[in-house]
Amino acid sequence: MREREPQSIKLNDDARMIPVWSIVVAVAAFTLIEYYCWLILPTQQRHIPPIGFRIYFNISWGVLAALYFLMIGYVSLDAPRRAMSSRFWMVICFVMPGGIGAVLYFLLRQPLVSRCPACATHVLSDFHFCPQCDFQLTASCGKCYRTVRATDLYCTRCGHELAVDKMPKRLRVISE
Repeated sequence: MREREPQSIKLNDDARMIPVWSIVVAVAAFTLIEYYCWLILPTQQRHIPPIGFRIYFNISWGVLAALYFLMIGYVSLDAPRRAMSSRFWMVICFVMPGGIGAVLYFLLRQPLVSRCPACATHVLSDFHFCPQCDFQLTASCGKCYRTVRATDLYCTRCGHELAVDKMPKRLRVISE
C-alpha cells in the first residue's frame, strides 16, 4: 500500500482549518433549514407550537446542520496533516448519523506528521529521534526517554538529572 504524503499546515494557520467551501455550505444549510422551519412547515401543520418552542427548535436544527458541514470541512483539512485519507473520513463523517463519524475520526486519528529538519523524513510529532538519521527532535530524558521540557533540570517521571544527558544546544536555545 502506498504511504500518504502528509500535508503541512503551519501552527499560525490553525484558524484556517475550516475551508471556505465548508463555511458556504454550512451557511446555506442553516438558511435552508430556517426557511423550511419558518415558512414551509407552519403551512403544513394544523397545530402551531408556541413561538418560544419554535424559536428554540428551529434555530437548534439550523445550527446542528451548519456544524455538521463545518465538521466535514475541518476533517477535510485535518486528515492530510496526519497522513490519513481525507476522502474516506469525510464520507464516514457524512454517512454516520448523529455525529458518530466525527467522534470516530477524533478517536482514531493519527498524530500530526512533520519533517525531520536534518533529513526531511516524515516523522510523527511524538517521536524524540528521527528513525532515519538519529537526529534528536525533542527534549527527552536520557534514562526513561520520556518527553521533558528543555528548561527542566530533572526528569519529572524518573528523577534523572538532565544536565548529564548533554541535550543539543539547539533544544536549549528554543526554550530561552
